[in-house]
Amino acid sequence: MGLITGLLTLPLAPVRGVIWVAEKLDDAAQRELHDPAVLRAQLAMLNQELEAGDISQEEFEREEERLLDRLEAVRVGPAQIDRR
Repeated sequence: MGLITGLLTLPLAPVRGVIWVAEKLDDAAQRELHDPAVLRAQLAMLNQELEAGDISQEEFEREEERLLDRLEAVRVGPAQIDRR
C-alpha cells in the first residue's frame, strides 16, 4: 500500500477492523456449530436434562433429532447434502 493510498483509506481503518472482527467471530461460530465434539456434548447435556426432569420426552426427542441431523450433516459433508 502506497503512502497516498494509505492516507486516503485511513478513515476506513475502523470499518476494516470491525469487518475483520466480525469475520473472526463468524469463523469461530461456524467451527463451533459444526464441531462433532460440541454436538456430542450438547446431546449429553440434553440427556442429563431429560433424566433430571428439566425437559419433557417430547422436547427431548425434538431437540435430539435436530442435533443428530446436524451431526449427520457434519459427517456426510456439505457436498453430499446438496445432492439430495
